[in-house]
Amino acid sequence: MATLADIGLAAAINILSAFAFLLAFAFLRLQPINDRVYFPKWYLKGVRSSPSRSGNIVQKFVNLDWRSYLRFLNWMPEALKMPEPELIEHAGLDSAVYLRIYLIGLKIFIPITVLALAILVPVNWTNDTLATSKVVYSDIDKLSISNIPKGSNRFWAHIVMAYVFTFWTCYVLLKEYEIVESMRLHFIATERRRPDQFTVLVRNIPPDPDESTSELVEHFFLVNHPDHYLTHQVVYNANNLAKLVKKKKQMQNWLDYYQLKYNRNPSKRPTCKTGFLGLWGSTVDAIEFYISEIEKLSKEEIEREKVRKDPKSVVPAAFVSFRTRWGAAVCAQTQQTRNPTQWLTDWAPEPRDVYWQNLAIPFVYLTIRRLIVIVALFFLTFFYVIPIAFVQSLANIEGIEKAAPFLKKLIEKHVIKSFIQGFLPGIALKIFLILLPTILMFMSKFEGYTSLSSLERKSAGKYYIFLFVNVFLCSIITGTALQQLDVFIHQSPNQIPKTIGASILMKATFFITFIMVDGWAGIAGEVLRLKPLIIFHLKNFFLVKTEKDREEAMDPGSIGFDSSEPQIQLYFLLGLAYAVVTPFLLPFIIIFFGLAYVVFRHQIINVYNQEYESAAAFWPSVHGRIITALIISQLVLLGLLSTKNAAQSTPVLLALPILTIWFHLYCKNRYEPAFVKYPLQEAMMKDTLERAREPNLDLKAYLSNAYIHPVFKGGEEDDDFSIADEQEYEQVLVPTKRQSRKNTPVPSKYNGSSSPSLPDVAQEP
Repeated sequence: MATLADIGLAAAINILSAFAFLLAFAFLRLQPINDRVYFPKWYLKGVRSSPSRSGNIVQKFVNLDWRSYLRFLNWMPEALKMPEPELIEHAGLDSAVYLRIYLIGLKIFIPITVLALAILVPVNWTNDTLATSKVVYSDIDKLSISNIPKGSNRFWAHIVMAYVFTFWTCYVLLKEYEIVESMRLHFIATERRRPDQFTVLVRNIPPDPDESTSELVEHFFLVNHPDHYLTHQVVYNANNLAKLVKKKKQMQNWLDYYQLKYNRNPSKRPTCKTGFLGLWGSTVDAIEFYISEIEKLSKEEIEREKVRKDPKSVVPAAFVSFRTRWGAAVCAQTQQTRNPTQWLTDWAPEPRDVYWQNLAIPFVYLTIRRLIVIVALFFLTFFYVIPIAFVQSLANIEGIEKAAPFLKKLIEKHVIKSFIQGFLPGIALKIFLILLPTILMFMSKFEGYTSLSSLERKSAGKYYIFLFVNVFLCSIITGTALQQLDVFIHQSPNQIPKTIGASILMKATFFITFIMVDGWAGIAGEVLRLKPLIIFHLKNFFLVKTEKDREEAMDPGSIGFDSSEPQIQLYFLLGLAYAVVTPFLLPFIIIFFGLAYVVFRHQIINVYNQEYESAAAFWPSVHGRIITALIISQLVLLGLLSTKNAAQSTPVLLALPILTIWFHLYCKNRYEPAFVKYPLQEAMMKDTLERAREPNLDLKAYLSNAYIHPVFKGGEEDDDFSIADEQEYEQVLVPTKRQSRKNTPVPSKYNGSSSPSLPDVAQEP
């Protein structure tokens, strides 16, 4: 059981670690050689260039202006200066709303902490229940509800505070939902024209024996959306071609590296080994080897031609664009045919948000894939119980000593024991969680989601479930079993539930150490960007030859919603779950939210380059997970009081989850539609304004290449994959190759097919 001394040592270690990270960052960011690492966003925007300093060569790499070092903490107030509207213009709505999650944490927990410390801590401290019991405890546990005697009227203080905390949390969430909804609608109404505003993604297009997929799409939308259909782009399965392009780029990078190495030392030709990762195999001339490897990849052009000509390369999906946002909104939000499994339409992701690999997955396979992922997630969660249990064993040395006295001599020194209990468990748990986001993202990709934003949201949901089960539940259950091992052996079975009820909240000390490791030192380490710093300088030394190479060597990264948001939600869960029962944990939560807000605001302004813009589509998930944490906190209190002979409080507390669920349903019905649907009124207003401002806009040209697979862009094949030029039809019939069906009259003059023209169409008057 970690004591106050253990927590103090852990706090000292993590505070010193955080300060060291911040100090190192403050020094490194001032050096000219690191400018592209710590300010890449401004380089990508074209408003910052490499600092050039006159003088000796040292000044080109090191900042010798001693006055700048006196202002080494200026980055903190600078990060807070940019107003939110300017931040949205600079970094996008997703980034601005993401920062509001940290602000919500401060808005919720600062008042809760003040009330809890002023009211609940004195109520808990002024008892001697734990002192007269047989359970293992520390001074920190005397601040918790575990120190209240059974049947005491003091529990009413906790019940009242539970209501106060719930109402305050719901009030903050309601106001934030209103604000974010307003921000989203305003952003959509005022943002610049984007291809996804006019485009829907159509999937599960049924095969037709008489028409190609492109011709079928054209015919279907000319018939069913005659006044609004503009053009379309079928989807090609170019995954093999994309792999070849990627491999060729890797070979080119190695060739550039060895050529640069040879230019620096012409007297010696560079060599390499042809085996796996260059570790073994025959030694050959490196430049000649990679030139030959690149020449072998000439089959890239063959694959490109195959994709272009082979009808089997066309998948039953297409990006269909409309003349107006209103027309796209109607199509995206309605059922197209009697069969609800065909011609499925949804809003197209913005072009940079498309995850092209998954568009080639047949729609019928998606349900099977998602079932497989559910089963895999269950076993992954179960597998991780083992390392979590090991971590908990490190956190409970005193409990282990009672069951295994022979280990006592190894950890009898106070400093060593304090270090193990106060610091090691948190860092060990963080290490175990490092690979999880990558694994969960792979699982989401396997499920077949077609946009990066949806992949990140689905991965975030899986990660949150994992953190809830393994980090929260298993930490409590496993910790209690080890901690109370000696007591369980020497007492009757009917007393075990009561012992669990009294000791379950003693795991607050473990979570405090985890918060300090992950939320203090971890956040400070984020701003240091040690890994991107090392990688940039390695690339800069070995690969960079031009300014373009230097820009490609930059790795601004992104927020990483799939891993960062669930971790924030874990802090909401811990704060709300322990607010009533162990208020001592709350100040650590507040420090995390405050530090993280400043750090991530700085990173969003100066570093991160967001890969997509979803207009805060993730907010309903954020709101729902905070509500889940609130309900869990209420159930935890209800379970605890049931072990304290406080049965009369059960009906009073049962109302809290019911009221919270009702509140969630109200918010879901009132605000969530704005995040999943596009109001037709808003679409019509934006279309009308655009027609008035740009009456001669050539929308067809604007959309022509928006949804072409990236491997077809920038080369000679662009024209083959672009949308055909707009043509006007004198007739009022939709051309079709079907011999058994009549053409459908339609007053449309638009033909946006990317397929060849239809010279042998059958037209029946």
